[in-house]
Amino acid sequence: MVTGEMSENAESRFSALLAGAARLPGVRVDREAYLRAALARHCSEDQLRQAMAETPAAAGIPLDVLDRVADASIRYETAKVSALSAAAGLPGVLALPATVPADLAQYVGHMLRISQKLAYLYSWPDLFSADNDDLDDDTKGVLTLFVGVMFGTQSANAAVGKVAGMLSEQMAKKLPQKALTHGVVYPIVKKVAQYLGVEMTKQTFAKSVSKAIPLVGAAVSGGLTFATFRPMSKRLKAHLSGLELARPVGGRVITGEVIQDEGRQAADEVKIPKPGREWRVLKRR
Repeated sequence: MVTGEMSENAESRFSALLAGAARLPGVRVDREAYLRAALARHCSEDQLRQAMAETPAAAGIPLDVLDRVADASIRYETAKVSALSAAAGLPGVLALPATVPADLAQYVGHMLRISQKLAYLYSWPDLFSADNDDLDDDTKGVLTLFVGVMFGTQSANAAVGKVAGMLSEQMAKKLPQKALTHGVVYPIVKKVAQYLGVEMTKQTFAKSVSKAIPLVGAAVSGGLTFATFRPMSKRLKAHLSGLELARPVGGRVITGEVIQDEGRQAADEVKIPKPGREWRVLKRR
């Protein structure tokens, strides 16, 4: 009974933290605006419009292009969250009750930002409803799983794969709500949330210790954030980029070659311009 209550409390703590972070200014990423800004230098205008209207995979944008863009986004978010964490460490021990919760919230907020950016690059649908300020259950579920992947939980990896498979099979433009709120994925979401609630409590303690000494605390806090945020983001990137959902329509992409499915003639091709090189991708299998 006690164990059950502790698990429930941990899940509730993480859910509250996730909801609070999602309400912070600037946390929600506009999918179309981000894709336009991130991909404009790497693909044609037609591809860009198709990526925004459908997905980057549907537009045939090569995975190595998406990987470079993803790395740039990870660098940006890592630098930003580390600077904010260091600034929160400046006041020292007297300000701990105020700075530690705020630092944790902005840390989770940046986790949500990079999760959205990576999801949109690797062909996930819009995670937030434009006409709803609250975090709905399906969005909360998939974000919980993304954070779980960042923390290295295998159950989250498997669940994200299941959700991605549903999106790929149905060519859906919305998250599979039933699976995330009542179906086979839902129990995994709850277990991952419980685990993350415990891990976030540990991080709060670690950040409290790092901020105890002014100036020194700032350096330690910023360094700790940098040392954790970047590899966690890379872990999510590696998982999302390896899913079937992320693959360009037409199959594998190889530099300088036209790929032809075995036993079939070459299909229509789409040329993807890239400085100094030319890419060709089959439009359909």
